Amino acid sequence: MAVFDSPQEAFGILRPVCVQLTKTQTAENVEHLQSKLHVVSDSALQDLQEYVLFPLRFTLKTPGTKKESLVQRVVECITFVLSTTCIKKQDLLQELFSELCLCLSSPNSQQPAPVSEELKLAVVQGLHTLMHSAYGDIILSLYQPCTLPHLGFAISLLLTLVEQEKSKQIKASALKCLQVLLLQCDCPDHPKLDDIETKQLGDLFASFLPGISTTLTRIITGDFKQGHMIIISALRVFYKTVSFIMADEQLARIPKDKEKPSIEPRVAELIVHRDANWIKNTGDKLTALIEKIVEFVSVHPHWKTRIELVELVQDLLLNCKQSLLKSVSHLLKVLVGLVNDENPDVQSKCNHVLKSFADQRIVVENRALTDILSENLHSLATALPRLMSSQDDQGKYSTLILLLGYLKLLGPKINFVLHSVAHLHRLTKALIQVLELDVADVKIVEERRWGPDGLAESSSSLSEPPLYNSKSQRRYFRFFTDERIFLLLRQICRMLGYYGDLYLLVDHFTELYNESVMYRKQAAMILNELIAGAAGIDVEALHETKSRASPEELKEIIMSILEEYTSQKNWYLVTSNEAEGNREDLTMKHSDLQAITSGVHTCHLTPLPSSSELSPTVCSMNSNIWQICIQLEGIGCFAHALGIEFRLLLMSALYPVLEKAGDKTLLISQVATGTMIDICQACAYDSPRDLINHNADYLVNEISLNLHQMALCPHTPVVLESMFQNSDASLLPLVEDVIQDVLFSLDQLHDERAASFLSVLHTVLAALARWFPEAKDDKQLQKQNFRKEKYDLHQGSATHGKGFAFTTPAEEIERFLLDYLRNKDVADGNVSDSDNEEEQPLPLEAERNDVCPDVEASLPVQTQIAKDVMERCIHLLSDKDLKTRLKVLDVLELCVTVLQSCENQLLPMVHRAWLPLVHRLTNDDPLAVLRAFKLLCTLGNKCGDFLRNRFSKDILPKLAGSLVTQAPVSARAGPVYSHTLAFKLQLAVLQGLGSLCHELDLGGGDLNKVADACLIYLSAKQPMKLQEAARSVFLHLMKVDPDTTWFILNELHCPLLYEPPHPSLHPVSLSGMAKPRTEYTDNVLLLLAELQG
Repeated sequence: MAVFDSPQEAFGILRPVCVQLTKTQTAENVEHLQSKLHVVSDSALQDLQEYVLFPLRFTLKTPGTKKESLVQRVVECITFVLSTTCIKKQDLLQELFSELCLCLSSPNSQQPAPVSEELKLAVVQGLHTLMHSAYGDIILSLYQPCTLPHLGFAISLLLTLVEQEKSKQIKASALKCLQVLLLQCDCPDHPKLDDIETKQLGDLFASFLPGISTTLTRIITGDFKQGHMIIISALRVFYKTVSFIMADEQLARIPKDKEKPSIEPRVAELIVHRDANWIKNTGDKLTALIEKIVEFVSVHPHWKTRIELVELVQDLLLNCKQSLLKSVSHLLKVLVGLVNDENPDVQSKCNHVLKSFADQRIVVENRALTDILSENLHSLATALPRLMSSQDDQGKYSTLILLLGYLKLLGPKINFVLHSVAHLHRLTKALIQVLELDVADVKIVEERRWGPDGLAESSSSLSEPPLYNSKSQRRYFRFFTDERIFLLLRQICRMLGYYGDLYLLVDHFTELYNESVMYRKQAAMILNELIAGAAGIDVEALHETKSRASPEELKEIIMSILEEYTSQKNWYLVTSNEAEGNREDLTMKHSDLQAITSGVHTCHLTPLPSSSELSPTVCSMNSNIWQICIQLEGIGCFAHALGIEFRLLLMSALYPVLEKAGDKTLLISQVATGTMIDICQACAYDSPRDLINHNADYLVNEISLNLHQMALCPHTPVVLESMFQNSDASLLPLVEDVIQDVLFSLDQLHDERAASFLSVLHTVLAALARWFPEAKDDKQLQKQNFRKEKYDLHQGSATHGKGFAFTTPAEEIERFLLDYLRNKDVADGNVSDSDNEEEQPLPLEAERNDVCPDVEASLPVQTQIAKDVMERCIHLLSDKDLKTRLKVLDVLELCVTVLQSCENQLLPMVHRAWLPLVHRLTNDDPLAVLRAFKLLCTLGNKCGDFLRNRFSKDILPKLAGSLVTQAPVSARAGPVYSHTLAFKLQLAVLQGLGSLCHELDLGGGDLNKVADACLIYLSAKQPMKLQEAARSVFLHLMKVDPDTTWFILNELHCPLLYEPPHPSLHPVSLSGMAKPRTEYTDNVLLLLAELQG
């Protein structure tokens, strides 16, 4: 903190030190002076400035060799004085400027003296401080024609330090000092210049422009290792200096004749006259330097350097677009090249600059710049096909960024290029060429959609907003792999649609679409993006355009494209090999590993033929699949383009989309689902369900007409299937007649089209089971209550035997026995007797029947449909085609689920289906046996006692025998056995047998059969999954008859010895007692622990 505030006190403390330094010039004396300066106030030091500077300047001017440490201390002390005071005399400023520069001068060379880095840094910082300490207009005294040599020396000195020094600190300080010396720093201390002073300084600095520009260019394009901050500072000095000297506004005021200054002739020769000839020559030379700079810096790895390059472009284009006209193309190339830079800050800066240019109409209203851009776009369009075929991905990316940038900058002016037939064809050729898809991937053809759940899940997921915008599988292109290139191509096409002549472009690409199959996919992609661009979807526009298509024109264009997309030749393309199904059937007949794996992973059921067999057809089928997907995406894009107005086109668009939503090719189905979601979003529907319900009348009418022309419209069942997957119960009254038409068509065409009709019926029944779940719940609750009563009775008797009080009322025992007898009669087939018994306790129902004895109550719609479908399926259970039998079994399972609450309808149908089902279970392909057993489990759960006797007589012996026969095979098999069909069949039977016993409430003899067949699978030699399944069987048997199960398990292995409680009682003897540990021990112990728990 300053102690001496008055000049007198400060003089008293400083005088002895200054006198001592004048007498003896040593570093210690300089340090002593500087220490005293710290206790003097700024105001007092300002009054004593020249007095304090005198001994320091005297030390520098003393002849003879001086130590570098002394000079460094003197310069640092001068810098300290200048940092706290202002220089108010021109002579003092000029003298100090010369004295500091001489500290680094070499008398025998133009290079800086070979001194230490510390001294160089001190001198540079001293010059920087000196320039900022000049008071008011005093600074301009340095910039007179007579001082030109001194300025030149200082500038040369600083440039040499920047270029040759290795210290980054010296380089950075020298660049900052150079920027201040050229009056291009942003500090507010310097006075503002008027026009005359600006012109004089421009003339003065023009003498140094060649040296400054060339040296800075070498620095900027030098080694990356010098650091990005050095390059940024050099760029800033370069463009600020160039834009000051070459400013159009300043050059416009330069007179034609050179003025003759009143200075020495030798100095006068150094002053440049910036006439038209000088401007042209200098502009040409600067163009070469600028081209070199932008090529180097535009790919610099550090993002801050690229941002500074954008600043350079902005500054030069704003101030020097006439004087540097030949550089404009290079500058614009930088700007459009960095607009999609990987760094978001660089992108934001570029977009800001482009937007400011557009707002100021710098390009559009400047004929010269527009001509340059148009010429660049012409040249790029000419070279584009060659570049797209020869460059790597990074080169393509850079080229396309340039193209996009030119389109953005030109805006509506791009029509000048598009109206040139030659350039339109070249641009088109390049886009078509680069967008060619790679269609050699066999997986696209292989992936099939089996099962109706995909669309239903999509529909349910959209039940609440916001809607999910589905995205299709990634595309693979022949000529690039970088995803960014495809995104760039989309932006380019949208920019063309936004600014270009839409009718011209659509006609041109529609012609290409129809011209060749090779161009069709690319043309469709481009058409989709053109429409999106014309609608302004995700378009980053810099200019407003009045030439965009109106909504009515856009709708007409979309209708024409939509008609082209959904035409017979473009919509119903071959996407699978018809012979595929035959090979699949043959494969299913064998239990080899491929067939079994396909049976588990149902989305890949297609067997894989040899490559020679696929090569002629896979590419064409893949191409067709992608063609349909692109057209589907286009419909979604059209919906977004028109918004709510697209509802008027649903009559022609929705039906085809629903056809493809049910397509067996997975990719087509997924894309069609995404298209439905896009239509919902665009047309303000809450979900696909809402979309279908609002347009169901039109769809049902179309389906009904097409069902009568199945030869011409073979895809009609798919549409009905898609409707049921995406709708709700409100659709049922509308489609009731259509379902009857389907059943009628099935009766007529069951030999040719059974598979497609059964697929529809499967979807219908699945939807009915989903829409009417309450009947299932009521039935299940009734059965659970009955079983609970029976289980409570059994537990009561058990506890009574153990000495506890027996609390079951006599009425419950009587009701249980009566129910047991009645169910036994039903199981024996005495249905009429059970009906008579049920009529006695229901007088009210009998009275109602007496009132209307001849009127049969009408069935609910869903019940009638399920009954009608089940009747057809029973007939098809014995069909010769395996796929048909499998589908029939699946449909029957859903029919049983829907009819479970109507036993009067269900039980007679089950009775009719029983014999064909037994044949499927006992004498059919293993895949059919698996499906039939699954159906049997469902029947056991829904029909219960009705099947007990039938199951015991017809199925249980063969199932038990099959398990016993197969057990030794599975015990000896290795790990590969788990992939065989035999293993899957064993596993399915064991997993379902226990629940069947429980549901059917099997008696003692049947339970013994089941237990004997499953005991073998408790062996540790069996595969682990079979052991777990066998344990599940015994867990269910415990619920049916725990005592018998306990006895069976203890006969196999008894872990405890049971001592009689009294000597008069006989000892308990079980076969499993005192047996050593066997292969069954672990599983038996687990089951006994579960039973005791």
